[in-house]
Amino acid sequence: MLPPKKTYTVQEATKKLEHYCAYQERCHKEVVQKLQSMHMIPEAIDVIVVHLIQHNFLNEARFAKAFVRGKFKFKAWGRRRLTFELKQKDVSKVNINQALADISDAEYIGVFNDLAEKKALSIKEPNVLKKKKKFTEYFLYRGWESHLVYDKANELIR
Repeated sequence: MLPPKKTYTVQEATKKLEHYCAYQERCHKEVVQKLQSMHMIPEAIDVIVVHLIQHNFLNEARFAKAFVRGKFKFKAWGRRRLTFELKQKDVSKVNINQALADISDAEYIGVFNDLAEKKALSIKEPNVLKKKKKFTEYFLYRGWESHLVYDKANELIR
């Protein structure tokens, strides 16, 4: 027999979600999923989401900028991967473009070049074609633009 589901009043759920959003930036989709997992009805979900937006706990533009900044800085994801991941979270195109605009082209290319040089040195493969394949797969998976990846592979791996 299953234990009874924990139920929340709108006020309790609102407080819980305020803490949830204050702890870390969240997108609208994550908040709605959290409320659904708490077995809240759709009308209550709408009321709580509006409350969170009005009281600045939930801000999609701020979330997108924090997400892009963090994933670029710590995981060295390229623009294509960042865009894909934000689209998966139902972030609007406008907010995605604003967040990506925060990364300067010079910084973007600098990070790519540093990472490419380290990666080229770390691949221990005598066959040049296999080495290029490993290099390109690594960067394409992380969302770097293909023209950058292939140009750098031809430059560094001979």
